[in-house]
Amino acid sequence: MPLAPPSRSEDYGWLSFAIDLAKQCPSSDTAFSVGCVIVDEHGAEISQGFSRERPHFHAEESALSKVAPDDERLPGATLYSSLEPCTRRRSRPHTCSELIIASGIRRAVIAWREPPVFVSDAHGVKALEAAGVTVVEISELAEAAAAMNAHILDPDANAGSLAPAT
Repeated sequence: MPLAPPSRSEDYGWLSFAIDLAKQCPSSDTAFSVGCVIVDEHGAEISQGFSRERPHFHAEESALSKVAPDDERLPGATLYSSLEPCTRRRSRPHTCSELIIASGIRRAVIAWREPPVFVSDAHGVKALEAAGVTVVEISELAEAAAAMNAHILDPDANAGSLAPAT
């Protein structure tokens, strides 16, 4: 029998941890600083990662690369990412959304949607949901997730980027 999904306070705590991981990202003017943690259905950490932990790796890719693709915990796991997983990449063969879907993870929690700074038509949430992944957005943490990216967000883009896309 599957366990109940994590509570809102558990989601908030793990997502806050993912946001803290983003602070470890090497600085960049051409990419967002993002943190990610994968947690099993019992609330134990499976893996974590952050953007540019390895050259050209996004946070979700970094965390997933540390877990065997056939790890039996992944289908019951929740992936926490400080930013909406990407659906377009130039530097790697697969997007983070594709990697999450392929992993079998069925639940993702994010803090904010990707603003149109580098990609004008980001749609990671829609791609995940279309593949059957439940996506939870905790917009109260969007400002904290965006804070370490303030140097690449101009005031006009920042004002509109924190609101969930419709």
